[in-house]
Amino acid sequence: MNKRITVALAGNPNSGKTTIFNTITGSRQHVGNYPGVTVERKEGVRTHKGNQLRITDLPGMYDLTPESPDERVASEHLVMSNPDVVVGIIDCTNLERNLYLAVQLRELGSPLVLAFNMSDQAAEQGIKFDLDSLSAALGVPIVLTVGHKGAGIGELLDAVVDVARRNDEHRALFVDYGDHVEDEVAGIEEVMVKNNGHMPKHQRRWRALKLFENDPFVIETSSSPEVDAALQAALERLRSKTIADPMVSITSRRYDFISGLCGEAVVMPEARQGGRSSRADKILTHNLFGLPIFFGMMFLVFQLTFTLANPIADRIELLFGWLGGQLILLWPSGASSPLMSLVVDGIIGGVGGVIVFLPNIVMLFMAISILEDSGYMARAAFLMDRLMSKAGLHGKSFIPMLLGFGCSVPAIMATRTLDTRRDRFTTMLVVPLMSCSARLTIFALIIPAFFAPKWQGPGLWIMYLIGIVLAISVANILRSTLFKGEPSAFLMELPSYRMPSPRSILTHMWSRAWLYLRKAGTVILGVSIVLWAMAAFPRHPGLDAGTAAGPSAFAGGTEVTAEDARQTEQLSYSIVGRIGHVMEPLIRPMGFDWKIGTALVGAFAAKEVFVAQMAIVYSVGESEGGSEALRGKLRAEYPPLVGFCILLFALIATPCMATVAIVRRESNSWNWALFQFGGLTALGYVLTTAVYQIGRLLGIGI
Repeated sequence: MNKRITVALAGNPNSGKTTIFNTITGSRQHVGNYPGVTVERKEGVRTHKGNQLRITDLPGMYDLTPESPDERVASEHLVMSNPDVVVGIIDCTNLERNLYLAVQLRELGSPLVLAFNMSDQAAEQGIKFDLDSLSAALGVPIVLTVGHKGAGIGELLDAVVDVARRNDEHRALFVDYGDHVEDEVAGIEEVMVKNNGHMPKHQRRWRALKLFENDPFVIETSSSPEVDAALQAALERLRSKTIADPMVSITSRRYDFISGLCGEAVVMPEARQGGRSSRADKILTHNLFGLPIFFGMMFLVFQLTFTLANPIADRIELLFGWLGGQLILLWPSGASSPLMSLVVDGIIGGVGGVIVFLPNIVMLFMAISILEDSGYMARAAFLMDRLMSKAGLHGKSFIPMLLGFGCSVPAIMATRTLDTRRDRFTTMLVVPLMSCSARLTIFALIIPAFFAPKWQGPGLWIMYLIGIVLAISVANILRSTLFKGEPSAFLMELPSYRMPSPRSILTHMWSRAWLYLRKAGTVILGVSIVLWAMAAFPRHPGLDAGTAAGPSAFAGGTEVTAEDARQTEQLSYSIVGRIGHVMEPLIRPMGFDWKIGTALVGAFAAKEVFVAQMAIVYSVGESEGGSEALRGKLRAEYPPLVGFCILLFALIATPCMATVAIVRRESNSWNWALFQFGGLTALGYVLTTAVYQIGRLLGIGI
């Protein structure tokens, strides 16, 4: 009988869990949040042998005693949601460390299947497993897998369906923790049953153990005055028997059990120091060469972002230009000119001007995905720990900051992996200084306008480097003022290097491209229409009524024509122009005029809107040459120094409204969200003004 099976994927960070999830579910994925919290929840669907598998990819965790918000969500899901099958993803090149979570899942009584992932690397290292002995000892089926190649996935799904169909009574694994601890655990279990007779039978011993391990979730859900009193009495008795810390004793016994299991069923090579990963790490994580190699790799990534993406972007631009031109040719004679302007300049020009940078976004995420899947990004965090420690943080904070290269929203959400409030809030407040993909659209417009081709890649690299340096500097100030305290210890497991999976890379690229396109078709489209209307109305009474009521299409170029002057006059009279003129005295010290000011207002909704608004301001539609024509107009009107100041201000100031909203949710306070917005905007204003004024005095870029 076919059925619907709920499956949870659980495993240590860097065990290949998400790679297996992507391999199983492909494009049939949904990303949302767990109810009531901002922890990301990935779900996918797969049909296997007529059964519908609904699979949840849980956040990475090392054991079932949570230390961070995402670990707590994963633990609660496993304990409270009762999935039909739990698939434990094991990095079998580091078996003892990874089996710690699996043993706890068996103690919980979860219906479990183990995937010994990266089995090809284990074989290369000479590690051999007696799977029958391991399976019998743990009471679970074990399947060898190679996630990025898809090897063993069919067998894994067979085991999942088989375990779900058997629907066996929960049979928890018993690990002997010694007579003293076992007596006290039995006593606590008895008190818990008297106070909560509805507690699942297979969870009673596990919950009693977790009380001795000081598990916050179990304490909240299983505690009572009677249980608390019995626990305190038990702890006193254990102390009198020289067991001062039951948590340490339980952890030690659990590892002893795992060590004995592996000693009997796993054959290890005599020496593992000569593996490829170890040899590579001698160079890539070298004290002297490690950081230069990392920055060199990032430089190469940004160089390729332009080199490979620009030819594709040119063709997309030609497509939108052709579409705009065809609409102008086919537009009915005598039709409303403002309506034509809305379609050609507002919609096609605004949205098309943003979509044209999609190849740059895709290429950037392809490169980052390759570095992540290969295992190198974990080394980057290790290397950056040296710099981060100077700011009172550690390398673990670099992971959310690295995610900020994609989007500040998931990056800020990722700060939940940090153990202390000080680290979380410090990292959260500086994440927007990392150049997100939305800022990349501004960079991709401005850099080619003012930088020679050979300097475009280096120019982009410099902007990202400025963001990293500023983030570390601001974090240092925050940790020495608002968030004083000793930084927490940095402990990170470095995965083995592996060949990235093309499927995983394509899935990652597609998910980012789709999010970008969806944003272009919703937020950016809506804002572009609003900004077009604000630029088109009210109509200047002195202009010829027969001409376009708003910005209209014309042949782009750098020469100022009578048409340019007419449109500038109309724009100045419009709502957008009036806002820009009010702002101009404030932004003039940065070298900005009222036209740039209007685009900065729109950029608060979404950074990409800056590009769309500049196209509207200069009346450059895709039919007139699109971004290249706009770059020509920018070069004609502004010196290179102003171009650089636009880049600098866009990098630092005014986090978008989505960032403000997520900081408010994560910090549970509008005060922190407004503090971040105001602080970064003030920092951007001061630094940009300083750069512009010093540049003018020295005659640089004028």
